[in-house]
Amino acid sequence: MAAQSHYEELARQLSAIGAVKRGLGRILPAECPAGSAAVLTLLGRHGEMRISRLAELLDVDMSVTSRHVAHVAARGWIERDPDPLDKRSRILRLTPAGTAMLDELGRRTADMFAHTLRDWTDEEVGQLNTMLARLRESFDCRTTVPAAPIARTPAAQLT
Repeated sequence: MAAQSHYEELARQLSAIGAVKRGLGRILPAECPAGSAAVLTLLGRHGEMRISRLAELLDVDMSVTSRHVAHVAARGWIERDPDPLDKRSRILRLTPAGTAMLDELGRRTADMFAHTLRDWTDEEVGQLNTMLARLRESFDCRTTVPAAPIARTPAAQLT
């Protein structure tokens, strides 16, 4: 186990990730805000699904998910077809226009990272990818371990 000071520094570094998220937000097309991009990304990654599953993956409540879905559906990026197993539910899937938007988002994101990290080596970018995937995986398993106590680091130090 790492030293407490390493965890405190990790908390500070991760709280500063907001700058990266804001940078990503700035490259999104005006008609595709972050919530819409997340819907398209999840449908692209996981395939068709019910809105309840999408809400679970987004980790937001149904009303927020419904607004995002309405936005992308109004632009023709997804279809909402009746679920053959439960006619009250809808199955969400990308349309060709949604796939094209998702491709555009991927291109913009890759271009932004390529520009911003142009002084990083392939090995450094690979290490970052590996460590972020490992961090995400650790959080995906969070239901199997008890919640850790809140860090004693004052909130002012997290920014």
